[in-house]
Parts: sequence; structure tokens; C-alpha cells
Amino acid sequence: MNNILTRLIGDKKDWKRMEARAAELPADYRTVYGEMKNYLWRFTTGDGMDIVAILRDILDLFETEAAAGRSVLEVTGPDLAAFCDARLPEQHDAYRAKLRTNLNEVAQKLS
Repeated sequence: MNNILTRLIGDKKDWKRMEARAAELPADYRTVYGEMKNYLWRFTTGDGMDIVAILRDILDLFETEAAAGRSVLEVTGPDLAAFCDARLPEQHDAYRAKLRTNLNEVAQKLS
């Protein structure tokens, strides 16, 4: 039982640190990161650590590229859903097309 509680508390602290880092991103990066997070959570399996790992990688990339002065769409390209899908394990989901359209509307608003 202790291991489970330790893991849950540790995971929660890691998540809060990630969210604090995301809050420091420039506005366009924050917007895209938040929308990507919402999109990716729909594909989680098990305890969600698969998605947390993907989000951590994206956050690392966004921090690096924002510091280099690149716009978020230079990093991701205009197809945000394809950027996310490339990081997801292969899966088939009936809602993927609708979710992709919704996510890409964010990029259209930024262009």
C-alpha cells in the first residue's frame, strides 16, 4: 500500500511541476500545449503515465524552441493533430477524425 501511495503522491508532484513549467511558456505555446494535452488525454491507457511521458517530451521541446525564438507552429507544423498522433502508439479510435479537426482549429486561429 505504501508503494502505491508514494507513487501517486510522487506522480502528482511531478504533474504539478510540469504544469508550472507549462505556465511559463509564451502564450501561443501555452495555448497549443493545453489543447494538445486535452487531445492526448483522450487516448490514455491504464494509469495515464503513457500520456504524461508524451506531454513531458512535448513540454521539453516547447521550452527549448520557445527559448530559441521559434513560433509554436514552426515547431509543430499546421497539423497539430498529426504532431500528436506521431507520438501516440498505434491505435484505432472512432473519434480520431473529429478530435483531429477540433485540435487543428487551434492552429487555424493562430495563423
